[in-house]
Amino acid sequence: MPFATAHHREFDPPAPLRDAIKCFWWHRRDADAAATAFEVLPDGYVEIIFTFGAACSVCRDEQWQHLPSPFMMGLLNQPATLRADGRLDILAVRCHPWAVFDLLGLPAHDAQVHMFEHPIAGLQATLARHVDAGRIKDAIACLATFFVDTHTPSLDRVLSKAGTVMSAANGTLPVSAVAAAAHASVRTLERKFKQSSGHTVKDVSGLMRFEQVRNRLFTSPGTCLAGLAQDLGYTDQSHLSREFKRYSGTTPSAFARRLMLSRLSKPAR
Repeated sequence: MPFATAHHREFDPPAPLRDAIKCFWWHRRDADAAATAFEVLPDGYVEIIFTFGAACSVCRDEQWQHLPSPFMMGLLNQPATLRADGRLDILAVRCHPWAVFDLLGLPAHDAQVHMFEHPIAGLQATLARHVDAGRIKDAIACLATFFVDTHTPSLDRVLSKAGTVMSAANGTLPVSAVAAAAHASVRTLERKFKQSSGHTVKDVSGLMRFEQVRNRLFTSPGTCLAGLAQDLGYTDQSHLSREFKRYSGTTPSAFARRLMLSRLSKPAR
């Protein structure tokens, strides 16, 4: 979600976790008893997701597969479709892809939706009690305390520097420039990045840049695409459109039109 609503809140992580965690967040989807499907678009982060209330499923090969809590939403290269059978509360940890597996002490992989076993699953009952009582801040504090107590800051300096410069540039820098900023060769950077995240620097940079386009269009659907392409370092508007369609399945102009129509169709309050 690009901005906060009454049903969505984000929380900064404690200082010791900022090398690995972008933020914690809570979101509530209000729904009828009937199952409601919703789409998750790619971005440049990996999410550790806890769910409460309704059962949650993901569509794989045209079949619905139940998702346990917690599960991991990895880097997506296309939208993922999830379904909730009623009201769904989500608590999530938004992690940098080059640091999440070190944070959890798990081997890196490139799965888009991943079920995993980890001691963090032991928090489910405690978090559920907080969420059911509306104590969202207490639930987030519980999650943060778990990571502070278990996380040993050990992120490789090359990865840390590379991640910082990639984030600051919103994924617009070429791999050679990222490597130079991290004081490493391209070969060393790519090896470390693949080992830590399961993805290449180019993979993550492309998703970061797509996320910026998506967010700009979400907040301002009428944004000039040619100007946006220039701002974010695409060769031209056609390049932006191809990359956007690659990750979203639709063109940026169609995405913007759909947003505007959706907002026009909502009754005024």
